[in-house]
Formats: sequence, structure tokens, C-alpha cells
Amino acid sequence: MYKITVNFEESDKETQVIEVEPDHSILEGVLLNDIDLHHNCGGVCACTTCHIYLTKGEDFVEEISDKEEDYVDRAISPRLESRLGCQCILLEGSGELEITIPDQRNIIGHEH
Repeated sequence: MYKITVNFEESDKETQVIEVEPDHSILEGVLLNDIDLHHNCGGVCACTTCHIYLTKGEDFVEEISDKEEDYVDRAISPRLESRLGCQCILLEGSGELEITIPDQRNIIGHEH
């Protein structure tokens, strides 16, 4: 089981700590815990709406693929720690991660 601290750039949202099983993506984990994270393509690495900042625990998820890296480059305000939530599959084991969900108020599309 993984413990994920979820921070938000939007000032009206409070930090949450969730638990997620291995083999789930971070996108699946936050959605299962009733946290909104846009995912217009349905989580198949075909858009940038589930863009997150993975600030702690990168060793607990699959490495970034070339395809994901191409999409991350198109995201709003990408950083070195940028990932797509749908592509961050939690490896077997357990640990602690920390993510920040960028401000999503200007993203049009599927929230949940």
C-alpha cells in the first residue's frame, strides 16, 4: 500500500493524504479517493489533462516513456518533476509519494 500526499495549486483546496494499492495509476488512486483530476482521454496517454508534479517518490512508479515525455512537454507549465497521472503506475511494494495537482480551473473537459 502506498501513502500519497496530494497538494493542490488551487488555494481553496486542502492537502489530502490517501492510500493506493500497487498496480494502480496515480490517476486511478486519486479518483478512487474522490479527488478530481481531469482525464479527457480516459487515462490512455493521449492528452495532458492529468498532468501532475511528482515531487517525492519517483522510484515507486514506472519510468517515464518517450510517449509520455512528448505529452508532458505540451502540458501547461511543465517542470522537471512533471508526469501524467495516468502513466504513473505504482510498482509492487509500498512507500510514500507526494504530488501536486496543478490549477485545473482553465482546463475544459472530463473531471470525474
